[in-house]
Amino acid sequence: MTPVDVVLIGRNEGARLVAALASVQGQAREIVYVDSGSTDDSLAEARAAGAKVVELDMSTPFTAARARNAGFDALTAPRIVMFIDGDCTLHPGFLDAARTHLEAYPQLGLVTGWRSEIHPDASIYNAICDWEWHRPAGPIQACGGDMMVRAEAWAGVGGMNPSVIAAEDDEFCTRLRKAGWQLERLPLEMTRHDAAMLNFGQWWRRAVRTGHGFAQVGHLHPEYFRTERRRVLTFALVLPLLFLAGFFTTSWISALVLLLYGYSHVRSIRGLRADGLPPGQAHRLALLLTLSKFPNLIGMARFHARRLSGVEMRIIEYK
Repeated sequence: MTPVDVVLIGRNEGARLVAALASVQGQAREIVYVDSGSTDDSLAEARAAGAKVVELDMSTPFTAARARNAGFDALTAPRIVMFIDGDCTLHPGFLDAARTHLEAYPQLGLVTGWRSEIHPDASIYNAICDWEWHRPAGPIQACGGDMMVRAEAWAGVGGMNPSVIAAEDDEFCTRLRKAGWQLERLPLEMTRHDAAMLNFGQWWRRAVRTGHGFAQVGHLHPEYFRTERRRVLTFALVLPLLFLAGFFTTSWISALVLLLYGYSHVRSIRGLRADGLPPGQAHRLALLLTLSKFPNLIGMARFHARRLSGVEMRIIEYK
């Protein structure tokens, strides 16, 4: 049986990191924890749990991609690596099942599973995360940061791009597919995540970061996130401009814009209800999905401003 190593990354995760470390105990050959300037007891807790600790040099801007690269590089002759964020716990049984599947299909470079929120009812923002995480099993284009990767595939594409501050996992998966590897989501519970997103400001910053990812990954791979970028530009730029133009030309233009927003809102509600969400929650999530296009646009603009001015790409944190 091929040994599996585990790489956890985090910063000031506190009790979440303790739970993450406990969830992988006894299941991996090596456990590496990569820390990005924590000021809590993260380093001590990781060492007490028997993990190899890597402390990133904070003179270079931190990114999750950079941390995962450092974790992989700290492993001794890895063959299969499970990456987990420090605010997640590993679901019992996933490691063995994912390894067995990866070994059975040599064309697979990566497998993942289902992530869920530990406290989905704590806020509407946590509920959004819980809905986002649950996607159909089977062949996939990309996945989030919790993933099991064949070391050969990781090394073959040079790991993650450390300059990508958001959606770095999508960017990595895109290069993996272009290199000829297949990716799959297994119909299995994989990790439980603690978003701890309890207020509007956190949600807004996360949405700004998402928009930055749409733009940066889209700049590197123009075919990727194309639909998402088009939606952001339509609902956060084109339609608002048309709405304002209606005040100076003909009022029916503004009315038409409002109808388009209303139609989109109804479609979102229907889609969320089809996913099993209750009516009240579906209405609130649909509203936030539309509203998210505005911070998304800010994030997209921020990326291009940084790119054109040569400013370093720095992570956008919401916790």
